[in-house]
Amino acid sequence: MTLVLGIESSCDETAAALVTGDRVIVSERIASQIAAHQPYGGVVPEIAARAHVDRLAPLIEAVLEEADVTLSDCDAIAATAGPGLIGGVMVGLVSAKALAMASGTPLYAINHLEGHALSPRLADAALEFPYALLLVSGGHCQILRVDGVGQYRRLATTIDDALGEAFDKSAKLLGLGYPGGPALEKLALKGGASAVPLPRPLLGSKEPHFSFAGLKSAVLRATESGAYKNADIAASFQQAAIDCVLDRLQHSFPELGDVSALVVAGGVAANQRIRGALEGFANDRALRFVAPPLALCTDNAAMIAWAGAERLAIGAEPDPLEFAARPRWPLDPNAEPARGAGVKA
Repeated sequence: MTLVLGIESSCDETAAALVTGDRVIVSERIASQIAAHQPYGGVVPEIAARAHVDRLAPLIEAVLEEADVTLSDCDAIAATAGPGLIGGVMVGLVSAKALAMASGTPLYAINHLEGHALSPRLADAALEFPYALLLVSGGHCQILRVDGVGQYRRLATTIDDALGEAFDKSAKLLGLGYPGGPALEKLALKGGASAVPLPRPLLGSKEPHFSFAGLKSAVLRATESGAYKNADIAASFQQAAIDCVLDRLQHSFPELGDVSALVVAGGVAANQRIRGALEGFANDRALRFVAPPLALCTDNAAMIAWAGAERLAIGAEPDPLEFAARPRWPLDPNAEPARGAGVKA
């Protein structure tokens, strides 16, 4: 049985976990930074990086102690190497390099997005390649075909804001604080999904991509008008976002080919209304719908360890200790850049 130590530090969660090759999370620790960033209404990169420095080593020690193992018992060390806030990514990756060098354990530098993309397979042993993936997080909104470990074909991405980013910024406009996405979802339960006339950017467009900047701007205008209740704005925003996602999936599905399931992953996958809409979309097409448990949706080290275990299982070569941290790292480097997307392409 293989055992992989995972390290995650790409944003505002410091995490370590031990995962086996047969999908057992042996031990896991996550240190949240919500309280540190709340006064600023969002993640402050310098604060995040310093917190990772302070917290990572004790977390790694704790997961090893809980599992009653040492580094020499691990078959590999997997660490997020990007994309993300570069200061935080460097903390985790440098720590992993030091541990790998000291123990002689192979190192796998993991793409954080691949961690999300493969996380449903950690929770669902029946999920087989290929599958359709909607990857929705604070920094990314993409539709991909997943053919295997390291084999991704991107069909759509955002040309401006990611869906999670739009949730957080809209929540901030509504005075909901940080983290905004869960707070907006909770407020939306009290509002009407059709109470506020909000746009659906790119709805029906012949191009496959997403756009949420205009929707976010419409939320700003709605709040400034004083004509609507915040709960109605929240519910209407959430419904508009869902309509956009379903429309873009509908557009891309013919290009996905024969897939085993529709999978959603990333932080926004924790939203229950979005999950419900996607499950209905899959059911209408006689497809399995797969979403990881809520604990695996947000940033965590178990998904990073699992990505390392997946690479180990296919005999992938370990990464050199010279592997550099990357603030940007596309899953499909061969995908054509999206209109206006810039570095988010």
